[in-house]
Amino acid sequence: MKRLHLPLLILALAAISLGIFQHKVRNLGFPVLPAQITDNWIVEARVAFEPTGGAVTARMLIPHQPPGFALLDEHFVSRDYGLTTGMTGDNREAIWTTRSPRGRQVVYYRTTVYEITRSLRPSEEYPGPADIPQLEEPYASAASAIVERVRERSADITSFATVLVRDMAHAPDENLALFVTRGGDERERVRAAIQLLAGARIPARMTHGLHLTERARDLQPRAWLEVHNTREWVPINPADGSVGYPANFLVWWYGDQDPLELSRARNAQVSFAVTRNFQSAVDAAQQRALLLDSRIADFSLLGLPIQTQNMYRVLLMVPVGAMIIVLLRNVVGFQTFGTFMPVLIALSFRETELLGGVILFTLIVSLGLAIRFYLEHLKLLLVPRLAAVVIVVVMLMLMLSIVSHHLGIEHGLAVALFPMVILAMTIERMSIVWEEHGAADAIRQGVGSMGAAIVGYLLMINPYLEHLIFVFPELLLLVLAVTLLLGRYTGYRLSELIRFRALSGRSGP
Repeated sequence: MKRLHLPLLILALAAISLGIFQHKVRNLGFPVLPAQITDNWIVEARVAFEPTGGAVTARMLIPHQPPGFALLDEHFVSRDYGLTTGMTGDNREAIWTTRSPRGRQVVYYRTTVYEITRSLRPSEEYPGPADIPQLEEPYASAASAIVERVRERSADITSFATVLVRDMAHAPDENLALFVTRGGDERERVRAAIQLLAGARIPARMTHGLHLTERARDLQPRAWLEVHNTREWVPINPADGSVGYPANFLVWWYGDQDPLELSRARNAQVSFAVTRNFQSAVDAAQQRALLLDSRIADFSLLGLPIQTQNMYRVLLMVPVGAMIIVLLRNVVGFQTFGTFMPVLIALSFRETELLGGVILFTLIVSLGLAIRFYLEHLKLLLVPRLAAVVIVVVMLMLMLSIVSHHLGIEHGLAVALFPMVILAMTIERMSIVWEEHGAADAIRQGVGSMGAAIVGYLLMINPYLEHLIFVFPELLLLVLAVTLLLGRYTGYRLSELIRFRALSGRSGP
C-alpha cells in the first residue's frame, strides 16, 4: 500500500484539477484563451399606454428560462412605478403599478441573454391526453377525417404534428379549409393545429418568441407550436412543420394571449428591439456562475481587488517556474545553484526584460564574486561574511542604477528588482564551488542557472499560460501532481545520454 500511496495521490490531484477545469469550461463558459469575447443579445420591450383615470396596473409577460438561452441580467426602467414579478401558470410576469399617472406613460423591460447548450428549464410532467373538442357539424366530421388521414401517414406524436402542419401549409383540402383560411397568420394556424391535435388526444400549446437579429427595431413576436410527446415539449414550425426552434429564437411567453394586460389604461403599444452585444468572456462566465448558483465562483480570484489580482497574476507563476526548474534539473540535467534562485531571477526578468536582465545579473554576480574572493583573505566567519556580501550586493545595485541613469539606460534602474539575498547566496555558493571543484564547475552551474532562469522567464511571460493559471488556479494541483511525479524520476538525464554516448557504441547523440 505504501508503494501505491504516491501514485494514488498524483492521480487524485490530477483528477480534481482537470475535473474542476472541465466544469468551469463546459458548464460555466470560462475561456481557455486570453482576451476572448462572447456575444450575447440585449432585448428590450417598450410598453406605452394612456391612463384613463385612477390607479393603473400593467401586467407584461417576460421570459422565464427560455429554451436554448439563459438570462444574464434584467433591468426594469419605470420611474414612479411600483414593480413586482411573479409566476402565472407557465409564464413569468412583471407588474407595474402607480397611483395617479398623467399623460402618456412608457415603461421598459430590458434583458441580456446568451445561448446555452443545455436548458435551465426543468422538464415538465406529461399533462395527459388532451380533451377532444366539442365541435358542431360539419367541423366535427372534417376534424375526424383529418385526424384519420394524418394518422395513416405518421408514426408517433411528433411525426403526426409535422404531417398535420405541412398539410395545413400546402394547399389544404376541403376539410382543412374549414379550419385554415388562406392568408391567415401564424397565430391562426397554430390555433387550428392545437384544435385538430386535440382531436387526436395530443396536448399542444402556443408559444411566442422573437427571432434575434442584429440591431432590429420594432420586432414582432412570432407564434410557434409545441406538442408534448409524453417526455418533453417539442417545438414545431407552423409554417413548414420542421422540428425545433430556429437559431437565435428567444421564447418570450407561452399561451394564446397577448403579452400585455392593462387596467384603467388604453391605446397600449408593445414594441421589441434587439441588438448584439460583445462582452468579456470572463465577465460573462462569472455572471453565468452566479446565475447557476455555482459555489466554485466563490473561490475565484476574479472577485478580489484589482491590486490583489495583479499581485497573484505574478505570484501564481512561481509554482509553474519551480516545476520547470525541477524538469530541467531532473530530466534534462541542468546544473543550477538551488531551485528558487532561477525562479526568482526569472521573475525579475519580467520587469527588466530579458537582455537587460541577463547583462545586469552577469555584472552583479561577476563583481560580487571578485569581492567575495577578496573577503576570503580576511578570514571572516560565515555569518559576517554573508552579511558583508549582502552589503556589497546592495552597493553594487545602487552604483549600477546611478551609472545607468546618467547614461540614459532606463533598464538599469530596474536592477533593484533583483532579489538581493538570492544574489548574495548565489555569489557565496559560486565561490565555494569555485574553490572546491574549480572554475569550470562554478561557471557551468552559473550558466545552467542563467539558462534555467531564461527558460522559466519565457514560459512565465506566456500570456496563454498566465491566463490559464489565473482563471483556473485549480490547475496548480496538476502542477503539483507533475512535480511529485518528477520527484520519483531516477532515470538517465538527457545530458547524461549525450555525455556517455560513447559507452553505448554510438558516435552521435
